[in-house]
Amino acid sequence: MSPPVSLGWIRAAEVGLTFRRITDADLPVLARIYASTRAEELAPVPWNETEKAAFLDMQFRAQHAHYRQYYPEADWLMTMRENENVGRLYLERLPSQHRIIDIAFLPEYRSRGFGEALLRDLLDEAAAAGKPVSIHVEKLNPAMRLYRRLGFVTEEDKGIYDLMRWTAPPSGAYENIA
Repeated sequence: MSPPVSLGWIRAAEVGLTFRRITDADLPVLARIYASTRAEELAPVPWNETEKAAFLDMQFRAQHAHYRQYYPEADWLMTMRENENVGRLYLERLPSQHRIIDIAFLPEYRSRGFGEALLRDLLDEAAAAGKPVSIHVEKLNPAMRLYRRLGFVTEEDKGIYDLMRWTAPPSGAYENIA
């Protein structure tokens, strides 16, 4: 297991989140996190559990390879709470923007404020750098409400995804968003 990394994310720390760089040893838990994000979508599919597991493993491996190829400079982070793996965050800080490649939590850690705390820290970091934040979000993702509440707007319709962008309000205004 890699050591924790300090990123200065205050809100995430306040809710007990820590982060470390992923390693190849994390692939099984990363695959489990990925599969958990697709469970509802696959529930009505008439495959048995073995077929679903094989499909999800194949999809995870393809996604992981794609992300590594197209975002080689990204931070690949395991999100942890009380030394347990609870999610993943893939973030690339580009010259023009911060791109959230992926953010996901295991089901038992969703809707507990962890994602909002982390996103607010990411927005703070981007605002301090004078950069917008972008992310692709599935249209039916329950977190869409959170993104909109935080000020993300749909920039482009990408079929099942929306490319969403957050831009810092004029100087000083962002600090007042609760």
